[in-house]
Amino acid sequence: MKGRESGMPAREMWEQFFNPEQALKIMGLDGRVADVAEFGCGYGTFTIPAAKIARGAVYAVDIEEEMVAATENEAKKQGLCNVQTMRRDFMADGSGLKEEIVDYVMLFNILHVERPEILLREAYRILRRGGTLGIIHWNYDPATPRGPSMDIRPRPAQCVAWAREAGFINPKEHDLKPYHYGIVMVKGKE
Repeated sequence: MKGRESGMPAREMWEQFFNPEQALKIMGLDGRVADVAEFGCGYGTFTIPAAKIARGAVYAVDIEEEMVAATENEAKKQGLCNVQTMRRDFMADGSGLKEEIVDYVMLFNILHVERPEILLREAYRILRRGGTLGIIHWNYDPATPRGPSMDIRPRPAQCVAWAREAGFINPKEHDLKPYHYGIVMVKGKE
């Protein structure tokens, strides 16, 4: 079940909208993190930098064969052996990862799907106790050069509410200029 389409542009255009290394640093992904999962890895824009930071495996999951291949090829090109790509319909079938297997889950530019609670519950399930959830999304601003239509684009407060319902606590919001916001939360019950 593919999520609502937001129009993935060509890689060259897509990567102009981010500074992945800087965003990951702001979002708390550092050398203390062992294993990471990313739902909707796309071209590997964040997967590849995360693999250079994390001490363990980076599980890159996407429903699109083309995106999985792009991420896999970029990991090979850069000599990264810790990226494990998976083509999977994680909305319908989950991530396929074991319970409490990762320290960090990246939900970047994906919570505009029809049922974001599915992703958040799966993130909670695969995170180790005290693990980190990172959410990045386009600002709720029609002036952004890309992003999902405003009628499906989530606001930060909505993302926090959905994540709280899934069991995440301690939200910290970040301005990821010029086009995005970030939210970091922790697995645990309030």
